[in-house]
Amino acid sequence: MFFDTEYDLLRVAVMAACSYAALIAAVRLSGKRTLAKMNAFDLVVTVALGSTLATILLNATVSLAEGALALALLVALQFVSAWTAVRSRRFRRLVKAEPTLLLSDGRMLDEAMARQRVTESEVLQAIRSQGIGSVEEVAAVVLETDGKFSVITRSQAGSGSSLSDVGEAAGTRTAG
Repeated sequence: MFFDTEYDLLRVAVMAACSYAALIAAVRLSGKRTLAKMNAFDLVVTVALGSTLATILLNATVSLAEGALALALLVALQFVSAWTAVRSRRFRRLVKAEPTLLLSDGRMLDEAMARQRVTESEVLQAIRSQGIGSVEEVAAVVLETDGKFSVITRSQAGSGSSLSDVGEAAGTRTAG
């Protein structure tokens, strides 16, 4: 009822220790970026690593060598992708999303919100979560590449240079 055989429990314990060590070694060799959730691509790799680790532990048909190779390949592919994205604008556009401006100078940007499937309520929630009571106080709300909202008030906006890489929408409307 709780387990089939003692061997199965021992196998999981040994595989857990060995595959965990393999995962830690691969992550340490590849650098901090491997488990960073800087964008959707990085998140997918992190989830895939977890799924692979679970498969190694629980699927008796997967050997430790196969599992360790799968972990190493995922980490290596993520490393190569990140390295290439830093050096190639074309590749970067292919694998990474751009941050998107959703609100500008107190006005909701409907086209951008529709493209990103974000509602006005979600933008307002992001503003409220920053302790801001008035949309008119907000210079910008940006949907970042990791899915988080950045809220910049008019008093924080300065020259706006931090928005230089943010895509804008053509159509705007006054928030209501």
